[in-house]
Amino acid sequence: MLRHEFRPGKLVAGLFLAATGVMFAGDAKGLWETPWFAVVPLVVGGLCLAGATAALDRAIRGRDRTERG
Repeated sequence: MLRHEFRPGKLVAGLFLAATGVMFAGDAKGLWETPWFAVVPLVVGGLCLAGATAALDRAIRGRDRTERG
């Protein structure tokens, strides 16, 4: 298996989107009540945090990674 580089921005975005899915799955199963508008701050906040994480990752690691491939 080929190794790939770690991208923390994608990890953060995936965690927030998975949390949104779990939240609505619990609502669909009847475990709790979730308002329909709760998805907006969770997804938008997660994407903003993922963007900030990706920008910080690029600032720390530099441009070497993007120039290689």
